[in-house]
Amino acid sequence: MGSDARQRSQMPGVLLFGKERMLLPKSADVVVIGGGVMGASTAYHLALLGCRDVVLLEKEPFYGQGATGRCAGGIRYQFSTEINIRLSQVSLPMLARFEEELGQAIDLKWSGYLMLAATPENEAEFRRNIALQNSLGVPSRWLSAEEVTPMIPLINCHGIIGASWHAGDGLADPNSVVQGYVSGARRLGVSLFTDAPVTAIHTHGGRVVGVETPLGTISTANVVNAAGPWAARVGEMAGLDIPVVPVRRQIVVTAPIPQVPPDFPFVIDFAQSLYFHREGEGILTGKSNPDEPPGLNQAWDRDWEMVHLEAAVDRMPLLEEAGILTRWAGLYEVSPDAHPILGRVPQLDGFHCINGFSGHGFMHGPVCGLLVAEEVLGGAARTVDIRGLSIERFRKGGAPTEYNVI
Repeated sequence: MGSDARQRSQMPGVLLFGKERMLLPKSADVVVIGGGVMGASTAYHLALLGCRDVVLLEKEPFYGQGATGRCAGGIRYQFSTEINIRLSQVSLPMLARFEEELGQAIDLKWSGYLMLAATPENEAEFRRNIALQNSLGVPSRWLSAEEVTPMIPLINCHGIIGASWHAGDGLADPNSVVQGYVSGARRLGVSLFTDAPVTAIHTHGGRVVGVETPLGTISTANVVNAAGPWAARVGEMAGLDIPVVPVRRQIVVTAPIPQVPPDFPFVIDFAQSLYFHREGEGILTGKSNPDEPPGLNQAWDRDWEMVHLEAAVDRMPLLEEAGILTRWAGLYEVSPDAHPILGRVPQLDGFHCINGFSGHGFMHGPVCGLLVAEEVLGGAARTVDIRGLSIERFRKGGAPTEYNVI
């Protein structure tokens, strides 16, 4: 998405979905908590599969203002575990046909991802990941430093050993995806409410029986926790421990830089957790702080900005002369193994999770909303086997950790 569009999407009163005028229903088949990409996708797919008695609750004045609206917008197949690759293999084609299905343009660009390796560990892991991706049908490949350098002449490739590359990765506009799902859900009969924080979840006899908000109480047998970085707090309302912690991340967008070509790829200096992609006519760049404490703080950290920009200018020297157009901080929702927590929680009948995506949730929002809808309505997800992503995996010893997390 262009930087002007992203700035507008951050301003109050610009998003299309404000306060709903309808009265809160007294009951619903399903209540979805959270109006980001996960909640909006779940609500839409529940209705698409035939369940129209759905309520979507968002605590903010507008949809998609939380983690979704503050993410970098990347979409990729390049992951280190089979389940994340398979999620991408369904979700990215859903984004490719999004405008046709939902009538909403999402500024989709297949610019490719270059994941730069600067250490032998990076190289070894990327080569293993590429082999796995290839075995599953993703045509990613290893590029030598000699092949990488001419692809990104604006990047200082000093110290780079090589890169993992896939031309079929890219970018999409997060706010437009949320807008599309919210509009689609509304057309299918979903009841949508903003300024509607959940204040309590009522249970009885080991099952969900209702949700309380300042607008009233809804009787329901099914709750979907799509609260992103606030997932643990929603779980606590139901007496559950959802192992998701919020962690702050920051992004800077520059003023226009004429030298940046239209086909500039998403470039990640993996060893530094530093990344760049074209945003409008400028560059969007971020760098993860490895010492950032968990918490819901979204205030801008100017000290970290200086660390970030020093590293960014070293890797992309022309940024030294670029002005800053905008900046923001947002939250990752981090699980212990950097994999999502999907599906029912056995300890409480009717409580379902779609949480813990650890920085790569936006791209998997389409498929994961579908999968949770399938499980709520049919008892099990059909499109992708998500049994390994159940919250129960932590009780049984966990799962392999996703390596390709920025």
